[in-house]
Amino acid sequence: MLTPIYLKIIMEIKDLTKAEEQIMQVLWQLEKAFVKDVIDELPIPKPAYNTVSTIIRILETKGFIGHEAFGKAHQYYPLISKEEYKRHATEKLLGNYFENSVESMFSFFVKEEKLDLSDVDEILKMINNIKRSPK
Repeated sequence: MLTPIYLKIIMEIKDLTKAEEQIMQVLWQLEKAFVKDVIDELPIPKPAYNTVSTIIRILETKGFIGHEAFGKAHQYYPLISKEEYKRHATEKLLGNYFENSVESMFSFFVKEEKLDLSDVDEILKMINNIKRSPK
């Protein structure tokens, strides 16, 4: 039988709905949680217990989370890290909207005024540090 780690390697990461992503944000923050713990971290108005429980089961089916049973209660934990999903989401954004061009994406954010000069300066510093670092 394949363990969750091996399943994660061979499975393609699926996209999350807004509700699923909200639950995953909580699980990434808490690392392990029961449904009640997740609900406690969600903004008001709090969703119903059954709604959160259903979303969590969907996330488990999609391979995002696993659980440990404590009698009838289940404690859930992420199988995919926030960094892994961030990489997936960024690659999808870059591919679907910017023809895989970081330059095009950067240009878009500048034109939309999502980056100011101090942000651009910080990016240039990062680039220069990467250039100077030994390979």
